[in-house]
Amino acid sequence: MVMELDLGTARPLLEAWLREDIGHGDVTTGAVIPAGMLGRARIEAREPAVVAGLPLAGLCFEIVASTPLSWEAKVTDGSEVEAGEVLAVVEGPLGAILTAERTALNLLGHLSGIATLTRRFVDAIAGSSTKIVDTRKTTPGLRIFEKYAVRTGGGANHRFGLDDAILIKDNHIHAAGGITQAVTRARDNAPHVAKIEIEVENSGQLVEAIEAGADIVMLDNMSPQEVRDAVDATAGRAMLEVSGGVDLGNVAAYAAVGPDLISVGALTHSAPRTDVALEVER
Repeated sequence: MVMELDLGTARPLLEAWLREDIGHGDVTTGAVIPAGMLGRARIEAREPAVVAGLPLAGLCFEIVASTPLSWEAKVTDGSEVEAGEVLAVVEGPLGAILTAERTALNLLGHLSGIATLTRRFVDAIAGSSTKIVDTRKTTPGLRIFEKYAVRTGGGANHRFGLDDAILIKDNHIHAAGGITQAVTRARDNAPHVAKIEIEVENSGQLVEAIEAGADIVMLDNMSPQEVRDAVDATAGRAMLEVSGGVDLGNVAAYAAVGPDLISVGALTHSAPRTDVALEVER
């Protein structure tokens, strides 16, 4: 089951984005559409997709409308849809519908694109015990929505922000003076319940990280064979995460050698936007 969106948290963000688009007023709609005119429109998928963001799209219309407006989702987030399928129907003040249209479609298309790409990665490793996870390579201001879209597509979330977990990267290691020093300092200063993850680039660093007491080791830009060797060498003493250089063409090869996690930044930073459209019904 997909974790629900917190629309209370989302609302002020949507309000700000709508203000950015509307400015002092939608002059086109104001000039063309009579005040008080009612209408009905449907939102359609123009290509196959996994849908994500329908509650946000509906909230966009609700925010703009000054009078009651009807929003009916025809599918749920996480549904796989075909080209031409109706995702939702909105009915009410036509001016508000047209004013909110672009912001609603931008969010729905962007998040559905992320969910669709995530589902492709998840399906590519079906049958393995490895999980597909996202990264912090998200759009500023959109992280809560983009990570929601990853979950909607069947993936899992890595840490949400810097305050979520300890992840020691190469610059931390260099500044600390080495892997052992970095893990030791983290262990000394972290809460006792915190897990410590560290990034390594070769088998020697992997051994040092495990001996230093790391809970999770990120294997950075290693080949599938190198990951297989790392899985054998670790023998369950730490969780292993593959990161870097993973795409749809090789993700199955990585999953086949047994890492616990595969993190894919492209899920959020490079997902093609799903083509969705709003059509007013006469």
